[in-house]
Amino acid sequence: MFGVNIGALTQIKLSDKFDIQPEVLYSNQVTKMKNAGANISDIYDTGDIKWNLSYVNVPVLFKYSADDKSFIEAGPQVGFLTSAKTSTKLTQYSPIVKQDVKEAFESIDFGFVIGVGYNINQHLMADLRYNIGLSNIAKTESGDDTKIRNSVLALSLAYKF
Repeated sequence: MFGVNIGALTQIKLSDKFDIQPEVLYSNQVTKMKNAGANISDIYDTGDIKWNLSYVNVPVLFKYSADDKSFIEAGPQVGFLTSAKTSTKLTQYSPIVKQDVKEAFESIDFGFVIGVGYNINQHLMADLRYNIGLSNIAKTESGDDTKIRNSVLALSLAYKF
């Protein structure tokens, strides 16, 4: 599934080949589960559930560039959950049910970002990155071993002023 991210970044030059790039991104992270079980209005059924989680993510990336064009990047990221919603379509229950499920998720997420990119020109940059979720974002009770981690592949296009 596709989501959207938008934000701002700055690059701090450490040397000819190394930069630090702090960012602030609004990220919409979407996934879908097919044939999942759900209980709606006391009816248990299976169907498709679409999860839509929104975060304000703050990665701090360390960038290495062997030339002026291509680069690799890696670094930690902290995310702050702003909303969590589901859309559920069950096989026996005809309407699509939308629910706010923010209370089921932790408000802070920790991850590690790795990626590659290319400076198209002085102002335009593209990158492909993977956010590896390090923390369990599911709120659990004692004895519940449910683990959910964010795992996001992002293709970005950035304009540098």
